[in-house]
Amino acid sequence: MKRVLAAVLVVAAATVALAFLVLPIVAIFLRVPPGRLLHQLSSSIVTDALVVSFKTTAIAQVLILAFGTPLAWLLASRRFRGRGLAITLVELPLVLPPAVAGLGLLAAFGRTGLLETSIPFTQTAVVLAVAFVSSPLYIRQAVAVFEAVDPNLVAASRTLGAGPGRTFFRVVLPLARNGLAAGEALAFARGLGEFGATIMFAGSLQGLTQTLPLAIYSAFAIDFDTALAMGALLVVVSALLLVFLKLVLSWRSSQPTSSFLFARST
Repeated sequence: MKRVLAAVLVVAAATVALAFLVLPIVAIFLRVPPGRLLHQLSSSIVTDALVVSFKTTAIAQVLILAFGTPLAWLLASRRFRGRGLAITLVELPLVLPPAVAGLGLLAAFGRTGLLETSIPFTQTAVVLAVAFVSSPLYIRQAVAVFEAVDPNLVAASRTLGAGPGRTFFRVVLPLARNGLAAGEALAFARGLGEFGATIMFAGSLQGLTQTLPLAIYSAFAIDFDTALAMGALLVVVSALLLVFLKLVLSWRSSQPTSSFLFARST
């Protein structure tokens, strides 16, 4: 009897949790007819916002990969005084309120900030805001993946005469690529939905700094149904991105070792 009761409680709790996660998404689509969703694609506000969102997020991800990967490898492969503090600083943007992140970017890059630049309220500001809030998701995942790489394989590569760079590109990256791709997927999705830091640091100028989340916020004050339709569009885009990345990761994990750039050295 106790086992049955426990099983019922577990199933009930799981059902409530799943319903809580699914209900808001379902509610959006119940309020938005498919025709209205398709109609949004012809709106200049939506198309401009989509272009800005994907362009700035893509640039931000390139920067994250270019600078975050070496940082993650350093944190994973070296033990030094202050490493714990460095990891904490990397993770800190994850728990910062978005408004605080935006204020920090203004304080650092504003006209009266530490660096006294003219970056705020430009598309570059959107890129920096997206990179700031999404990079910890990639870097922290990359650190964990690099730490899981068998050090014996790295040592064997070095013993056979490969330098640090060749070992990294020919041994470490092929072994870590699926985990790195998963971290990048999280970072990209987080960047695509970024709102708080962007509106504080870059503003919401249509065609320049207004991303899709900012366009939804602007429409919310005017027409709730339009905001719902744009929200449904962002849900569809996010879902398609998630499914695509899952398929890619599944396909790559089932492929034999490649002979291209990131292939394991023979």
